[in-house]
Amino acid sequence: MTLIEFTQTDIDLACRAIGLIGFSLYVIGFLLLSTGKIESSKIAYFLLTLTAALCVMISLTVDFNLSSALIQLFYVLFSLCAIALRLRKSDVENAT
Repeated sequence: MTLIEFTQTDIDLACRAIGLIGFSLYVIGFLLLSTGKIESSKIAYFLLTLTAALCVMISLTVDFNLSSALIQLFYVLFSLCAIALRLRKSDVENAT
């Protein structure tokens, strides 16, 4: 017996809401970057971008768009690479 039953409409609305959160994270990240509150050389910027891209990708499970999916995939891959490079750089700096 399930306590809460979700309909497909509930799931679709939740995915769309997550997509809007992703859009908001992109806008907040750009605003913070533009105002100098966050630096593009720091991991925080790429974590924000990665989270935004993943949220938008979730929304694409409901309303698929190939172009948008490819852009989000680009953001995910490059954010992960940038995070890895910065972590590796900080490990090298800490070791010396």
